[in-house]
Amino acid sequence: MNTLEKIREIRELKRKELDIRVNSQVGTKEKHILVCHGTGCTSSKSPKIIENFRKIIKEKKLENVRVIQTGCFGLCAKGPIVIIRPEDTFYAMVSPEDCEEIIESHIIEGKVVDRLLCKDVDGSKVQKLDDLTFYKKQKRIALKNCGKIDPEEIEEYIAFDGYKALEKVLLEMTPDEVIEEVEKSGLRGRGGAGFPTGKKWRLTKNVEGKQKYVVCNADEGDPGAFMDRSILEGDPHSVLESMIIAGFAIGANQGYIYVRAEYPIAVERFSVAIKQAREYGLLGKNIFGTNFSFDVEVRLGAGAFVCGEETALLESIEGKRGQPRIKPPYPANSGLWGKPTLINNVETYANITRIILNGADWYSSIGTEGSKGTKVFALGGNVVNVGLVEVPMGTTLREIIYDIGGGIPNGRGFKAAQTGGPSGGCIPKEHLDTPIDYESLKQIGSMMGSGGLIVMDDTKCMVNLAKFYLSFTVDESCGKCTPCRIGTKRMLELLEKITKGDGTQEDVQKLEELANSIPKTAVCGLGQSAPNPVLSTLKYFREEYLEHVNEKVCKTGECKALAKIQIHEDKCKGCGMCKRNCPVEAISGEPGKIHHIDEAKCIKCGTCISVCPFHAIG
Repeated sequence: MNTLEKIREIRELKRKELDIRVNSQVGTKEKHILVCHGTGCTSSKSPKIIENFRKIIKEKKLENVRVIQTGCFGLCAKGPIVIIRPEDTFYAMVSPEDCEEIIESHIIEGKVVDRLLCKDVDGSKVQKLDDLTFYKKQKRIALKNCGKIDPEEIEEYIAFDGYKALEKVLLEMTPDEVIEEVEKSGLRGRGGAGFPTGKKWRLTKNVEGKQKYVVCNADEGDPGAFMDRSILEGDPHSVLESMIIAGFAIGANQGYIYVRAEYPIAVERFSVAIKQAREYGLLGKNIFGTNFSFDVEVRLGAGAFVCGEETALLESIEGKRGQPRIKPPYPANSGLWGKPTLINNVETYANITRIILNGADWYSSIGTEGSKGTKVFALGGNVVNVGLVEVPMGTTLREIIYDIGGGIPNGRGFKAAQTGGPSGGCIPKEHLDTPIDYESLKQIGSMMGSGGLIVMDDTKCMVNLAKFYLSFTVDESCGKCTPCRIGTKRMLELLEKITKGDGTQEDVQKLEELANSIPKTAVCGLGQSAPNPVLSTLKYFREEYLEHVNEKVCKTGECKALAKIQIHEDKCKGCGMCKRNCPVEAISGEPGKIHHIDEAKCIKCGTCISVCPFHAIG
């Protein structure tokens, strides 16, 4: 039996076996217990949950019950997550100690464990995954298999149309036809810049050269971002298959994936995927009996943020210090070792197989006129449902934060959202109804970025936030060009001066001048975008800068040198929350009576502000 026949047989037989994963009406006595084994749930003992389930099942000699490790389900705030198929029961915040009860009650007696059911944003308990508000406005394309299959089992990937797109490409299409389909789909690079993917593939194909390379950029460095990591952990073969397709399209026979070493689970699972693909004849010589050959290797990054920039990444793969190259020439003309090189990020590749199988027209029907398809976001910060979401382009910020994210916790008000990480901008509440697409975000002074979306409530100081992001970029600058190496350092010094209470209006003016000049002169995207958090906060929250320099006060209390924390007597209910949570016992007061802060004891940590249910402190 050749490779193609073997793959087709596995696809047919295994899909029937795994229909239980997607069909709640399937007639079977078999149960599949799916447990998230992504980084988030792993840190909350999901491996122990898997171990306990398997141990109990063995001890009780239960038949037709399987425990499957999966990638991220998305709703990270409720992890560890356990889902029972085929009934699709969603258990949240499961501990290893809960396994016995789930097996005894749910599996053996057929009774749902009510106390472990996931609570929706309105407080009601929801039994089925698809009934949760978090999932109702999502459309999973890049995340299609995450939470559905065991990422370390190639046969499970094959069962859900895995390597079917590669089969179609190699046996039915020419390289030009593949690129034309990607072009027609309207897919744009999900790494941040949004360059048309098909155009990049076309440019690389058209460059003359006997040796070409395909590179996957998995150096996800934005604070709070975990989109690419989750795809590699939950569905590594989808990225691998797409890299092979890209190699066929541009005429390359070698690929590299550059992953930061801080992603051990992602590295391990992609390495397993490569090994399995080689064993099945999906990597190597004469794939599917054709004259096309392709292989992939993993390269580990040491965590330098600048290596997310494509040319710095290439330098690192070559064994050099990760510093950006002057462009042009672009990687399509002169990339790895001076050869034509195609570079896309993880999420971009994760869309390719679905485009090939479902067609460009299907993909381009999703999203907006200029931004097709879906976008994966790592939703974090001051939001109820922290997690991984995938929505059609054009979905508004309000829908993501309130309908999917469940709104702001503790009854606080929304203040701003940061998109694009350190390279992005802050979006204020007046732009909550902005559609999330490349053009709309650019118009309001932000950017898509790779997909980090940090939500901030009304306790956050925007001057302090700008300082945080700028300190990150200063630390991560490679130092190659003066505007980035020196200019961002001067900006940070000005912000530190302002947040300490020593700033002046002239300092704010200097800060703005630097922020406007550095993007015009820096060599790479890191320096060119580093001032964005400052520019956007100056645009939308200038009054906070002026309060810091003119009134010498930070009303949120985050800038401790300027914090003047007080309890407003007209709002205080005497509940005692502030008093009970103060780490230095600086608050006094009797139950039901107005409380007071001893300024001599107060360390201005801001704990009382965040815990007060009546927003009486500030």
